[in-house]
Amino acid sequence: MSQSRTGIDRRSFLKNSLMGVAGAGVLAAAPSALRGGQKPFTAPKADAKTGGSVLRKLGKTGVTLPIVSMGVMNSDNDNLVRATLDAGIIHLDTANGYMRGRNEEMIGRVLQGRPRDSFFIATKVEGQPRDGRSGLFSAETTGEKFLAAFEVSLKRLGLEYVDILYLHNVLHRESVLFEPLMKALESAKKSGKTRFIGVSTHANEPEVIRAAIESKLYDVVLSGYNFMKTNLVDLDKAIAEANQAGLGIIAMKTLAGRFFDRARTQPINTKAALKFALSNPGITTAIPGMTAFDHLEMNLQVARDPMLTDQERKDLKLTVEPEDVLFCQQCGACLDQCPKELPIPSLLRSYMYAYGYKNLGAAYDLVASTGVGQDPCASCAGCSVRCAQGFDVRARVTDIARLQAAPADFFA
Repeated sequence: MSQSRTGIDRRSFLKNSLMGVAGAGVLAAAPSALRGGQKPFTAPKADAKTGGSVLRKLGKTGVTLPIVSMGVMNSDNDNLVRATLDAGIIHLDTANGYMRGRNEEMIGRVLQGRPRDSFFIATKVEGQPRDGRSGLFSAETTGEKFLAAFEVSLKRLGLEYVDILYLHNVLHRESVLFEPLMKALESAKKSGKTRFIGVSTHANEPEVIRAAIESKLYDVVLSGYNFMKTNLVDLDKAIAEANQAGLGIIAMKTLAGRFFDRARTQPINTKAALKFALSNPGITTAIPGMTAFDHLEMNLQVARDPMLTDQERKDLKLTVEPEDVLFCQQCGACLDQCPKELPIPSLLRSYMYAYGYKNLGAAYDLVASTGVGQDPCASCAGCSVRCAQGFDVRARVTDIARLQAAPADFFA
């Protein structure tokens, strides 16, 4: 029987995780969560089905979820996903492109035989084609292509419907309001193939959230949110506006890469990072990635007691020089500076996947999707890009682009 690094086997872990319901109740907001003037939700009393997790409402959907969910992007362990569901973390987040479809297939195997009302599934589909640099959709982007990809996801999952269908990786207001894809999402909801529709965003989060509010169509936004983001004041305001409009907010990228630095000598206190995200009461749940049983154990602890300690707050302070940090703010200030018009934010996100999460497959797929060559900076005598965070952009782009020299099936 496989064991986690803490030596807890699956059977013992489940026994411990399902004992008792202590720790549920009202989540008192940390001071950092009140930057946008929000007030904390009153969490309904938990029961044994959620393992004692604190619960929050997802906007106006009528759904209540534990505050910690599972990001399944990096997981290929059927038993870990089963253990997660059995422990009361009922919301699984995947995407059409994760592991080139194998992620949805794995979840489909796990869900076989489980009552449909015992889990809550979200998947994400990208609108294609679009400009790799700006992220804007092209005139050839159609709702038919989007819905065809979604049908593939449903088949992999073995489901007649998902709970949330996201338009994935949206970066701008124009993309949120792109009419062909809005109509496709609305069609999927009306047909009963998804209960709710949303957008996911890694950048320009306040703009995307406000556009989703403006649309009066979307039910949920899946937004990047963590202690390292420099736009938290405006992001918290946008989340407060979303709450007032009845739009549900789910947080991703909460762990900011797991390590401060490329050399992986400065680990981020991921428990503290997750708690920080949940200290904003406008966030219903977070979807940290789990790839080991000790990740699940830690996340269950946070789900039951999400209050930051003084030491945890201290742990979230930068301990390396800013230019050595892995986490890219995705601010886009670099884009107009590059004469070759490289999609630098996407490449730097790939860099974080590779060195922060050690997920070479996700890094490879994202780099390959940008269409850059194996050495995109080779023809430039020098680099004119000055990163707002102080990153050596040329060095990072050159480093991560070389992944493409390896055969694609190495990462399959």
